[in-house]
Amino acid sequence: MSKDKKDLFEDYVPQVVEFDEEIDGSDEHKIREDHLNTKEELLKEIMKKKSNKRSYRQPIRTENEKS
Repeated sequence: MSKDKKDLFEDYVPQVVEFDEEIDGSDEHKIREDHLNTKEELLKEIMKKKSNKRSYRQPIRTENEKS
């Protein structure tokens, strides 16, 4: 470093910075995680309900069939 740059940081004293989730906005990942967990639970419930249903195909109706 040049002498001018050393002079800039000569009287620098580092400070301890406190972390605040509301100011820093890091709680957004928690909100996203909550949404993803809720979505996963709802999808599991839907799949569980769908797995109990059986769908039966109706017989194919043909116009030329003789009765």
